[in-house]
Amino acid sequence: MEGFLQAVSELVGADRFLGEDAVGEELTHDEGLLTEPVVPIGVVFPESAGEVAELVRLARVHRVPLTARGSASGLSGACVPAPGGLVVSFARMNRILEIDRENQIAVVEPGVTLDELDAALEPHGLMYPVRPGEQSASLGGNVSTNAGGMRAVRFGVTRQNVLGIEVVLGTGELIRSGGKFVKSSSGYDVTQMLIGSEGTLGLVTEVTLKLQPLLPASATVLAPFDTLAEIATAIPEVLRRGLTPTILEYIDALTMGVMVENEKLDLNIPDEMRRRAAAYLVAVVDHRSESRVEEDLETLASLLTEFGALDVFVLPPQAGRGLVLARERAFYGAKAAGADEIVDVVVPRASIAEYLELAGKLAAEHGSFVAGCGHAGDGNVHLAVFQRDPALRERVLSALIGAGVALGGAISGEHGIGTAKSPVFMELESPARIALMRRVKDAFDPDGILNPDKIFGAER
Repeated sequence: MEGFLQAVSELVGADRFLGEDAVGEELTHDEGLLTEPVVPIGVVFPESAGEVAELVRLARVHRVPLTARGSASGLSGACVPAPGGLVVSFARMNRILEIDRENQIAVVEPGVTLDELDAALEPHGLMYPVRPGEQSASLGGNVSTNAGGMRAVRFGVTRQNVLGIEVVLGTGELIRSGGKFVKSSSGYDVTQMLIGSEGTLGLVTEVTLKLQPLLPASATVLAPFDTLAEIATAIPEVLRRGLTPTILEYIDALTMGVMVENEKLDLNIPDEMRRRAAAYLVAVVDHRSESRVEEDLETLASLLTEFGALDVFVLPPQAGRGLVLARERAFYGAKAAGADEIVDVVVPRASIAEYLELAGKLAAEHGSFVAGCGHAGDGNVHLAVFQRDPALRERVLSALIGAGVALGGAISGEHGIGTAKSPVFMELESPARIALMRRVKDAFDPDGILNPDKIFGAER
């Protein structure tokens, strides 16, 4: 091991390598509420794809696990170091290599954050549409977990917005897949296979992203409802009628109250209506012109009223931006309130109300409490789970996730499996699919050195 660490230090230089004794606490964990910190044998900061490839080749010879790290804003433990392993931090691979206005494409290194990309794109009248709720998140991390967010209802998740990728495989080979084109029928789609693989198949060194034009006209709608079931009934109709909101979210009354208090929001909702509302629907409408926004607002207000909205409020711009920002920060509000874990189950969007009713019953059966919000347009439910007892918490989490899967959903909509959800993933997923995934893992990483304890668990 000493020889390996010496070789790593010589490869990148002493100023870009931290030995175990110099690793700070912040490099041992992500934002997950249940993930346990792990101190790695070292942290290395490569600055090129060539250095990453050489690091992988060294690690392969010495059988040392490697864990990729971006901004560490994930919630499932995917970037927590493997025991006895080396962390590969992409903090210094943070260049925006190209902004191609003609093709509406950006080429970036994995350490670029969403904030940095937004700032660079704005003068060009462009944007990258994926907003997972944490703008300090890195693009490499977004690719690793197939990050989504509130704008997925209109623009899709990371998978729909990555056109190409450069990656170092577990063999040390550097390959490219995809590029500046939007479709291909040329063999297996390796790009899509790597997205969402949580660093278990390769280390991403470059990403080609699809961009969208910035739309200058925007409005935020807030509609309180007596029941969440009414919201769940309204959502398919909103989309069926041809409306294309950029954001379509539900927020339960308790979570809304916490958000209003924490962020000091002034939404001007009458007290009587606030006491009556069980949940709220938030929609953002963006267009090229104010007239198009007004047209959609009129249709949307009529539709929501038809399906039971107590009222429909078009918020002033500042209040609208504040509400969207508060929704993006909902995780931190839940964390401050003492939540013990966050569930991000995804179900068919028409099943949201049924799932949340089941979730309430399951929580009560296990002496627990749940509250939350979610991406109503795509069925992604975010539940803050309050249960201090570890054994009870494990049972209620398993029950909540299992209920979502039984409704035709999936264990994680956007946070990934990591280590936090690995046990329930192994319990609920099809054995045949797990076996296939293992064979894919073996093809990309034959020695099992890339994030070996993620997704499948440490048993491997």
